[in-house]
Amino acid sequence: MSEWLVLSLAMAAACAVVLTIVVINNRRIPEDDDPSETPDVIEYMTMMIGVIYAIVLGLAIAGVWEARGAAQETVRQEAQALHEISARAEVYPQEVRSRIRADVDAYVSYVVHDEWTYMAEKGELSDEGTALLERVRRSVTDYRPADDFEGQAYQPLVDQVALADDARGARGQSAGATMPGVVWFGLIIGALVTVGLIFTLQIRRTGRELLLAGLFSVLIAFLLFLIWDFDAPFGRGISATAAPFTDLFPQISP
Repeated sequence: MSEWLVLSLAMAAACAVVLTIVVINNRRIPEDDDPSETPDVIEYMTMMIGVIYAIVLGLAIAGVWEARGAAQETVRQEAQALHEISARAEVYPQEVRSRIRADVDAYVSYVVHDEWTYMAEKGELSDEGTALLERVRRSVTDYRPADDFEGQAYQPLVDQVALADDARGARGQSAGATMPGVVWFGLIIGALVTVGLIFTLQIRRTGRELLLAGLFSVLIAFLLFLIWDFDAPFGRGISATAAPFTDLFPQISP
């Protein structure tokens, strides 16, 4: 059973139960009942729906902001691991050291100039970037240390390659949208219901009431846009940047 079918059945069941209870209660109300003695149900329901929707919006914004922060942290970890590879290769002979650093620079340059755009458009990592990182791995692992000093540096270099690969994988998992479709369904329907309830409060055409209604609608639209903008950590305006790569590898022009 799909999640959309479960959601539809749950919503229909909840609505049916509430309407059934309301109808039964209305039939049991005596003729001399005075509804003016009870609180205004419309105002109470409007307030509660607004509060609940505000909580949902806050949780959604916090979720996408945390996902963006995590994506930026994976970029920093990947850049730091690659920087460590270049720095620790200093103990190797000139030819090996130059080859490792050239492969690292080639990978970083591709990530900054090409793969970043590819992630924004496709929502995934590119095969070319994977191949370039594999070349870095081969440059590190294929060399046989000539003495104990080089041997002591070998395993830490291999570990840094593994860290860079792990961070790259995490970056790929964050490349696409993080908000499920069912959450967007709830956010949009909630916005329509919350804004629509304005019309149940007998708003007149005075300038003050129209201004408040317009500002409320604008605020809801802005918050939804903010969630949408944060939803793709690498693909939209306020997104994770490649600054850690360019900071640690100044020879790679941004």
